[in-house]
Amino acid sequence: RCSRSEKRWSSYAGEISDAPDNLLLGPRGRHDFSAGAPNEKWLTDITELRGRDGKLYLSVIVDCFDGRVSAWRISTSPNAELADSTLADAVVTLEEGERPIIHSDRGAHYRWKGWIALCEGAGLVRSMSRKAHSPDNAACEGFFGRAKTERLHSLVRAGASVAELSEAVAEYMAWYNGGRLKAFKADDGRTRYETIDGRRARLGLAA
Repeated sequence: RCSRSEKRWSSYAGEISDAPDNLLLGPRGRHDFSAGAPNEKWLTDITELRGRDGKLYLSVIVDCFDGRVSAWRISTSPNAELADSTLADAVVTLEEGERPIIHSDRGAHYRWKGWIALCEGAGLVRSMSRKAHSPDNAACEGFFGRAKTERLHSLVRAGASVAELSEAVAEYMAWYNGGRLKAFKADDGRTRYETIDGRRARLGLAA
């Protein structure tokens, strides 16, 4: 394990378009990052990894149902194409009639016409964090924190190249969904440790 040391990268570029409401914020100011089924609520964000020969940017979409990474992309440029392609990958996994909420921070990637058009075309419901309220997307940031603690920070500190970080990200994503044990509450209140993909298969939710 390796403690976090990097400053959080931000894509905020001002209020370049109207921001939708934070639909995950309850009347008492508490966030509800839970979901009763897959593809009801998605979270998205981008994080930066610094290699010895450049920077790598990781974009993810996380399903609130069980924390599964529904889609991810990496790029050496934190541009709109990175965010858009990640969303497009997630959209193709949807079944007929599924129209999840897609929640993001107020970064410019999620305010541009291309992103908005993708959301509208797929019937997604946009939700956005409040200005200067990073806890509004804490569950997605928490995923990045786990990924960095469990795998990526040690490589960054060891001076890994962008190519090495890219390979490590791909390996981690496959392991996170299909090999990493996670604690889930069973119907009887007991804690059950399963992989995310394994639990979905047991519940008959796997594609």
